[in-house]
Amino acid sequence: MADSTETLLETPLASLHRELGARMVPFAGYAMPVQYPAGIMAEHLATRSGAGLFDVSHMGQAELVGEGAAEALERLTPADVKILKPGRQKYGLLTTESGGVLDDFMVANLGDRLFLVLNASRKDVDCAAIEAVLPAGVRLNRLPDRALVAFQGPGAVAALATIAPDVSAMRFMDVLAVEIAGITTLVSRSGYTGEDGVEISVSAEEAEELARALLALPGAVPAGLGARDSLRLEAGLCLYGNDIDETTSPVEANLVWTIGKRRRTEWNFPGAERVREELDNGPKRLRVGILPEGRQPARGHTPIQVGGEVVGEVTSGGFGPSLNGPCAMGYVAREHAADGTALDLMVRGKASPARVAPTPFFPHRYAR
Repeated sequence: MADSTETLLETPLASLHRELGARMVPFAGYAMPVQYPAGIMAEHLATRSGAGLFDVSHMGQAELVGEGAAEALERLTPADVKILKPGRQKYGLLTTESGGVLDDFMVANLGDRLFLVLNASRKDVDCAAIEAVLPAGVRLNRLPDRALVAFQGPGAVAALATIAPDVSAMRFMDVLAVEIAGITTLVSRSGYTGEDGVEISVSAEEAEELARALLALPGAVPAGLGARDSLRLEAGLCLYGNDIDETTSPVEANLVWTIGKRRRTEWNFPGAERVREELDNGPKRLRVGILPEGRQPARGHTPIQVGGEVVGEVTSGGFGPSLNGPCAMGYVAREHAADGTALDLMVRGKASPARVAPTPFFPHRYAR
């Protein structure tokens, strides 16, 4: 969270949030809507049943342009970027020389360039790291004059298709330039809620017009950071700074699937030595899903014990509105990571029983 004395940045939708009655909070240096008058629970459930509109304009957007852009990006990520076909997107990790996670990101192949979406709190770090490895002829263009909104839920694409028919034929992780209500946008069929839906990149000056057009669609509601967090937690998706950071490896984080098959034969990405060692011999700890047995949520930094001994820590936790109960993720020593393992969560000094559980807690509903 940002220091209260710091001047917070605002997204292009700030005045619309206030008009809609949002409660604004500091997040990654921005004033962001945590919830609207309906509340986090209602926004979460409305996204699960219809369509929620989230402002994610605080995220970093950038493009890599020039011959060899994919090869250049692979100097910083174990993802196979070269395999990405035009009009397709993938999730990847930027890694450090010590095998930690510098950030997680999205990369799309737009044919003549790569389009990147980076975390708000890490975008400056990421861009500096990328620029440091670029060869002559490849350049990184930051796109601070663009906004980003996520329109998520089982009704989102059908509703959007009434004003932008092209989106209905898109598959999960497709990316397409689409005109919506007369506005030129870049749409990816992806998101951070576990639901079907889209993320839409748009020029900052047209962002409010786009958001109003989306909110006018049937079943659409504005949703804030609170619902975004509970949705992604139920979906078992990592939040940078909580569940992954420079101390966690892709293997520990259970994100080995982001490492390209070819990259596992080349071992030429930052931190490859640690990743290879952990793949061969197993990591000391693993990220797991956790279901508390009672109604008491366990928040981040809650110690995890087995037989009175601390074996790990909760990294994300809260109440899952779709589960109607608490859920969490955290790291535990590998020998305690099997599904069904009994744990004690030390909530305010008292042991609260829980079990290791598979994620997602709520099924993903992507348009595969």
